[in-house]
Amino acid sequence: MKVNFLKSICVALCALIVFSGCGSLNNTAKGSMLGAAGGAALGLLVGHFAGNKAVGAAVGTAVGAGTGAIIGRRMDKAAEAAAEVKNATVETVTDANNLTAVKVTFDSGVLFASNKYNLNDEAKKNLAQFAQVLKEYNDADVAIFGHTDSTGSDAINDPLSLNRANSVAEYLKSLGVSTKQIKNVEGFGSKEPVADNSTAAGRAQNRRVEVYMYASEAMINAANSGQLK
Repeated sequence: MKVNFLKSICVALCALIVFSGCGSLNNTAKGSMLGAAGGAALGLLVGHFAGNKAVGAAVGTAVGAGTGAIIGRRMDKAAEAAAEVKNATVETVTDANNLTAVKVTFDSGVLFASNKYNLNDEAKKNLAQFAQVLKEYNDADVAIFGHTDSTGSDAINDPLSLNRANSVAEYLKSLGVSTKQIKNVEGFGSKEPVADNSTAAGRAQNRRVEVYMYASEAMINAANSGQLK
């Protein structure tokens, strides 16, 4: 198992070196590359070192380079729309099918009071903006993950992170986002830090809610059949 992982890392490293000279590539170009054979290894490498999880479930439908390019274009537009949301940090990542996905991070300090999971008024305004993005791109599935810093015990942090993720999910639904679109809501407590918990700045980064937009099976099928615009 370890050998296979290391082989994948080696392949991915080679791909990463090639991509390093392509800083101007947008998600359309990257989607085409990720749809090719080397995409899985690159996604593994990026996910392993950047802390990004591969969201979604692998589908039985074949995902080719052309499909990746079409979905990349769609996700380019979704990322641009999400970037207009106040207090949202937007990145592109790779989903379980090695397709471009959009990761939107909200600082828990912006959304909630300390150790609480009730959304404040500013958070509701931000999420109202974001709900419009999700409704416009309702062919994207959604996963919502809550995270805390390492202060306190798992007995406190685990339910707090889940309650915060649920608060975001339920508020988005109350604004008209389809229940069927939100596929997964989880809390990870302090188990997946993105920064150093030994510093105040690091702990602030670790207290967050992540919302992922990724290609639904319907979107993949539409891209395969040339119907996705």
